[in-house]
Amino acid sequence: MNPKSEKLAWFSAMAVIVVILDQWSKTVVRTSPELHRLTLIDGWLAFNYTTNPGMAMGISFAPTFVISIIAIMATIGIVWYTISVMDQAPKGFVICMGLVIGGALGNIADRLYMAVIKGYGSVLEGAVVDFIHFTWIWPAWVPWVGGSPSFPYIFNVADVAISTAIIILLVFSKWLLPADPPKEAAPSEVPVQQTEAITTDTPETETASPDSEKPETTTQAASETDLTPLSGDEAKPTKPA
Repeated sequence: MNPKSEKLAWFSAMAVIVVILDQWSKTVVRTSPELHRLTLIDGWLAFNYTTNPGMAMGISFAPTFVISIIAIMATIGIVWYTISVMDQAPKGFVICMGLVIGGALGNIADRLYMAVIKGYGSVLEGAVVDFIHFTWIWPAWVPWVGGSPSFPYIFNVADVAISTAIIILLVFSKWLLPADPPKEAAPSEVPVQQTEAITTDTPETETASPDSEKPETTTQAASETDLTPLSGDEAKPTKPA
């Protein structure tokens, strides 16, 4: 198995595991009235079953079907990004993104079919099932927050997977975030280099040209000297001694 296939397998496996655990836990709590209000650790942790038509932590800025569409589009974008950087991404980053996608798909599944099960409305108008609740309260002597719940929001397994992955990526971003892909040379650089080479060679050719013409000039001068007519005694034949 090549590295990219291995990373893709880890990404898919983590997403599937989170979806299975999330949907199984929600179904068990939703169909078991005795789990709707159950103290697990007194003063710390409890099950409090509720449904959330908005986003995480009860945030709601639009109708439920609009929030559902935004969640689906965001999930598709995250999957596309993860696959596009998988070659240079560490395995830890891929595992964390698998947790994020698994959590997103788990909550989207609620929005798709909880509307039909609970009669909220049409598809995409379902509410997300939440049931995990930290019940620890700040001591009264703590300024500003004394006596207030430490974490007033109720969440689910999908939210735990998403939050865990984000915290890990933030804390270990130096080692887990994918590296930038190597930059390729711009196509315009090659012609520029060739032009510089041609320009550099041209002066050398021009410099050598005058030197190559010197022998021709000397020969021409010699020829003109030979054709000069002799006069006076120079023209008389020399008698042998």
